Amino acid sequence: MGLGTAQQTVTTAANFIPELWSDEVIAGYKKNLVLGNCVTKINHSGKKGDTIHIPAPVRGSANSKAANTQVTLQGDTHSVVNLSIDKHYEYSVVIEDITEVQALSSLRRFYTDDAGYALATQVDNDLFIQAEALNGGTAGANTWVAGVIGGDGVTAYDPTANTNTGNASDITDAGIRKMILQLDNVDVPMDSRCLVIPPIAANDMLGINRFTEQQYIGDGAAIKTGKIGSIYGIDVFVSSNCPVETAADTSTTHRVGLMLHKDAMALVEQMGVRSQTQYKQEYLGDLFTSDTIYGVGELRNTSGVCFVVPST
Repeated sequence: MGLGTAQQTVTTAANFIPELWSDEVIAGYKKNLVLGNCVTKINHSGKKGDTIHIPAPVRGSANSKAANTQVTLQGDTHSVVNLSIDKHYEYSVVIEDITEVQALSSLRRFYTDDAGYALATQVDNDLFIQAEALNGGTAGANTWVAGVIGGDGVTAYDPTANTNTGNASDITDAGIRKMILQLDNVDVPMDSRCLVIPPIAANDMLGINRFTEQQYIGDGAAIKTGKIGSIYGIDVFVSSNCPVETAADTSTTHRVGLMLHKDAMALVEQMGVRSQTQYKQEYLGDLFTSDTIYGVGELRNTSGVCFVVPST
């Protein structure tokens, strides 16, 4: 005798299926991660330890070979870069039974997208904090004095200039070319470079002919999230997460952008975005949590340059 069609299935019994939530959170995370896509990613998933030791070899040099003499041996002392895996962030919400019964499926989509956005934003925040250390700066100081101004790409940013309002200036074609030259002068590879800009700078970019002319943009395919085009072979990404810098007068604010090669910094993922659910009887609801464990660090100090532009 057949069982008929009255069985309770995963479709009819519950909307709250962990696998579905997990997939949607990961999709949201990838969609909202901008700077994380412009740096070196190191997968440490499933491995133990809280520190990654990355060899940093010194470049050798060619030597002239004289007749009847021994070759010149490369005798450089190499260093190591230590990246700590010390960041664990989570996003949690309890969905009570009455909500699960009465709410539309759009509620699930909101929480999964919001979880992905929150975790991606945190990762980008930590990478931006680390970026302040490029070219001799101090990570987390929020002064950006090791950076330049967007207008010429050369003048050092000074939060005390112009009667303590700072000397930030709008990004220009000349400024972009000078930042490219800075990377070229220290032998940073030309491929895998990115320009990450705040929305206000994206508006200025639309006035740069080299950016808007089709022959300088290429096919315009936005392969990565936030990509709006290319200039001089460098992919341009917009991020609303670019840091806000406060000038010495404490009332004037600016925005910070980055031009960097992927080897400037690294993102170590020991545990990618994970989603879990657990029924909590004391709350008569399901506890939903997404979390990730990772670390960020600097690989090559001279492979990126920070620049400051006005916030308006």
